[in-house]
Amino acid sequence: MPSVVPALLPPVGELLAGAHVVALPLRTRFRGIVVREALLVEGPRGWTEFSPFVEYLPPEAATWLAASVDFGWGAPHVARVDTVRVNATLPAVGPDEVPGVLARFPGCRTVKVKVADRTQTLADDVARVAAARRHVGPEGRVRVDANGGWSVDEAEEALLALAPYALEYAEQPCATVPELAELRRRTAGLGVLVAADESVRRADDPLAVARAGAADLLVIKAQPLGGIRAALEVVEAAGLPVVVSSALDTSVGLSTGAHLAAALPGLEHDCGLGTAALLAADVTRRPLLPVDGAIEVRRVEVDHDLLREHAAPDERQRWWRDRLRACHDVLSATRDS
Repeated sequence: MPSVVPALLPPVGELLAGAHVVALPLRTRFRGIVVREALLVEGPRGWTEFSPFVEYLPPEAATWLAASVDFGWGAPHVARVDTVRVNATLPAVGPDEVPGVLARFPGCRTVKVKVADRTQTLADDVARVAAARRHVGPEGRVRVDANGGWSVDEAEEALLALAPYALEYAEQPCATVPELAELRRRTAGLGVLVAADESVRRADDPLAVARAGAADLLVIKAQPLGGIRAALEVVEAAGLPVVVSSALDTSVGLSTGAHLAAALPGLEHDCGLGTAALLAADVTRRPLLPVDGAIEVRRVEVDHDLLREHAAPDERQRWWRDRLRACHDVLSATRDS
């Protein structure tokens, strides 16, 4: 059940009347996909995005709709800064491809490396991380993201193998909170921090990982947590350092993440909000691409020609519209209960 229902929930007809569903190609396979779909709609505050991953069912995806409504219809969000530093994101590519991918992230001092792909080996991960370390040099930062793909034993073995590359942290190395806690205990001497992502954004209780002492920092995303205000409440209650990240959003969704990052006091870590560089197309002529290692904190103006050019096929248009209706029903029922 979504944790947040927006104060103002527009009628579903209003949302659907202005909805545009796009299918954007990726430059490199990422999370097993080569096309990212998203539904965009313009609210009184500007363009906003609804793009839960396709495998998420309505009770979980409804929280993403709450975030979309909050950004498009809710009160303005106060930004403390004009730009946010971002990391480069490196998919599970071979080491020879690393320089070409990272060249799309000019000025980024931090690289997040995807690991634990089940089609690859630990040796592949080590080679990719080594190439990333060579690219950023000894002063750069390298973090890895396993998306919960390792068991505790596998994660321990991997972090031992990767420790020579001076990791900043390992993001969601294991799937569950108890596993994260056990891994953190086993690897305390390595100096590699443990970060929680899925254990926050896909949890019934996003604070459980903090209460269990299972992570050193949290990775937060605006859409899965129900919007900027809801995410800020999680950060305040958790009392841990955070990294703001994206969910492979269009530049519209990245704008939500940038506003979340800009609302946080004392944000220390580079954010995972440079992922427009992984898209081969976008919905705006001014995408939120990294420049000098940062992206701007601003609303994004959508280009209608690009919406038409990248419109999803009719059957996908219907699928997303039906999905929005189902998520709206969940939010309406929650509000009325």
